[in-house]
Amino acid sequence: MSGGIPEPVAEWRAGGRWLETAAGRIFVREIGGDGPVVVLLHGYPSSCYDFRQVLDLLDRATLTLDFLGFGFSDKPRPHTYTIFEHTDVVVEVLARLGHREVDVVAHDMGTSVATELMARDRAGALPFTLRRVVLSNGGLIVSRASLRPIQKVLLSPLGPVAASLANPTLFRREFARLFSPTHPLSDEEAAAQWALVSNADGHRIAHLLCGYVRERVRYAKRWHGAVQQWDGDLGLLWGLRDPVATTNVLNGLRELRPAASVIELPDLGHYPQVEDPTAFAAGVRELVGG
Repeated sequence: MSGGIPEPVAEWRAGGRWLETAAGRIFVREIGGDGPVVVLLHGYPSSCYDFRQVLDLLDRATLTLDFLGFGFSDKPRPHTYTIFEHTDVVVEVLARLGHREVDVVAHDMGTSVATELMARDRAGALPFTLRRVVLSNGGLIVSRASLRPIQKVLLSPLGPVAASLANPTLFRREFARLFSPTHPLSDEEAAAQWALVSNADGHRIAHLLCGYVRERVRYAKRWHGAVQQWDGDLGLLWGLRDPVATTNVLNGLRELRPAASVIELPDLGHYPQVEDPTAFAAGVRELVGG
């Protein structure tokens, strides 16, 4: 432990930096390399720490960041957290760092940020070229997803109460249910994830951070339309044992985009990049190139 933070998390933090953006300070991790940068976008309720074992396996320039309200980035309150603001942050960070060609790999909530990037690209509103997008285990089609009971409570009027009751034991129990039986959540991973979720009391704003689910309903036409009509290369990389973004969601995305390249990971759950980073990285390399 380092100042109450598990050593792997402290090392991850030490290897990154913070960038000031219009939204607040954003934690960023980068690996240099040739060619277009691969940007990895994390989901809810975790952080870019999810991709720590994937970055070195891609053989590409990579960048990942903690969205506002997550991980080591600022966690303002009161605040209305939105997919549009998360997308603004990604665009600002990439523009400031001078990236001109971008491939995006997105997981869970990050898949909605990716589809908003695609919608903006269709409108000619990005300051960089968005070449390829890979969507992984995100409940983009809410009607086909299987929300967990805790998500439903957080989205209800009882959300603030549920967030106030969050603790390491409850978090570990709920988080473990997202993993496949063959790749269960380890004690070390659970401790690291809780340290990041609870950093700066982030667990107390869980009801604010999960508002993106409502946005997925409200802006379905925009984001589903981007999946259908975006001109770039779109791939789907999916853990089939996911209890939330189930194969029902994957099939819905296939219907929206029949030409999408699909890689199925049969034995992995909602967090394929954590459960089997080697298999996940191999899928990314196949879909975006090495």
